[in-house]
Amino acid sequence: MSIITRRSFLTSALAAGLAAPALVRPAFARTTSITVASLLGEEKPETRIWRHIAERVESRIPGRFRFNVVANGALGGEKDVAEATRLGAVQASLATTSSLSGWVPELQILDLPFLYRDAAHVARVVGGEIGVELQDRLKAQNFIATGFIDYGARHLLAKEPILRPQDMAGRKIRVIQSPLHTKLWSGFGAVPVGIPITETYNALSTGVVDAMDLTKSAYAGFKLYEVVPVMMLTGHIRASGVVYFAGSFWNGLSSEEQQVLTDASREGASVFNDLIVADEAASVATARSHGGQVLDVPDLAAWRQGARGVWDAFAPVIGGQVRIKAVEAL
Repeated sequence: MSIITRRSFLTSALAAGLAAPALVRPAFARTTSITVASLLGEEKPETRIWRHIAERVESRIPGRFRFNVVANGALGGEKDVAEATRLGAVQASLATTSSLSGWVPELQILDLPFLYRDAAHVARVVGGEIGVELQDRLKAQNFIATGFIDYGARHLLAKEPILRPQDMAGRKIRVIQSPLHTKLWSGFGAVPVGIPITETYNALSTGVVDAMDLTKSAYAGFKLYEVVPVMMLTGHIRASGVVYFAGSFWNGLSSEEQQVLTDASREGASVFNDLIVADEAASVATARSHGGQVLDVPDLAAWRQGARGVWDAFAPVIGGQVRIKAVEAL
């Protein structure tokens, strides 16, 4: 083939490609790598959601993105990953809203103990104007939240049964590095210690802390039944979270790419919420098969009463008692 003929061929091919719809011309689309941090393994919803998102994105814009999902907390805990996204080293992850509250204190409306009745209640809140406002506040801090997720309720974990609030007095408890969580447990007389989730197993096994709280799914995912074999079903906080992308990464995308990632994330969030329900049941079964105990608390009202001071303390940060009451009524 002569040079002229080759040039004519390439020109014709390029013109045909440019004339084709954007979603069906992968041969000319750039491929962008997205490094995704996941705290847990391939079998857990925290990682499976990203496999689903990747598949949906690939079906819409083939060859445009390559998802590099780094599982098992290899890139650090939630705050480590959040810092990495702000620096541009990681492009996407999931996070509990608790872990992002240092940047966006208003997120703590989703953490108030005993405020949310169930997953549907949370969904109504994040699906309305409060959710939009929180997304805007996250965006201002370079976190692009494309969907809200529900990790399930947090329960108390310990080496021995702790059934009454007063039995927390003097115990060292691992907490999320969040003012609200610190306030909650100090209100019960415990000694809160902020420790990244990836370091909790060692902290519990060596006695740095005696207890912690976590969702059922993560309890099994981190094999914590080996070091805190007793789960008390307090259900004190509904663990909300977000699917998010780094602002620096997001701002370099076209509007088409942003929309595709947003759509895939929202669908992935719905899948995640369904997966969590099944995974919680499997996680409890796993814990029990390894000698774990799952106990009801006899007086949940006493735990609720002891936690109400958190509502008063954080009302000025999250929009006042009026907003809390509005959420409670939804």
